[in-house]
Amino acid sequence: MSQSNGSDLERYYQQVEENGYLRTEDNARRWSTAVLRALGINLDGRTKKRLAKTLPEALAYDLNRKWLLLQFRDKNKSRDVFLKEVARMSGNTDADFAVHPTRAVFHEVKAYAGEEVSNDVADALAPEIGELWQQA
Repeated sequence: MSQSNGSDLERYYQQVEENGYLRTEDNARRWSTAVLRALGINLDGRTKKRLAKTLPEALAYDLNRKWLLLQFRDKNKSRDVFLKEVARMSGNTDADFAVHPTRAVFHEVKAYAGEEVSNDVADALAPEIGELWQQA
């Protein structure tokens, strides 16, 4: 099973690298971690747990990695603010570029999640971020 899981993650990172216009697999890993951390911050606990159960262990860890004692989700967070957060978490400063790796990660995560969980994630996110999730 670990062999299949490892090759699944290889394919995942290759797709993120290719579709996110990234140069290396290390860049894909860094951006994936940043997007999943930002996504985890913006999801309610129940939806985040459901999504994490559908992901491979390494991706679920990144999704659940950011934990705040008091977390107040902004249900009106704009797409631009979210992309700036992702860019900062990845070690990058270009929020305009962040849309490409974010869409690539969202697309691959949606493939793991399935339609029902994917719709729940879109509903749990702020409207502009949910729209970005749906477009991926």
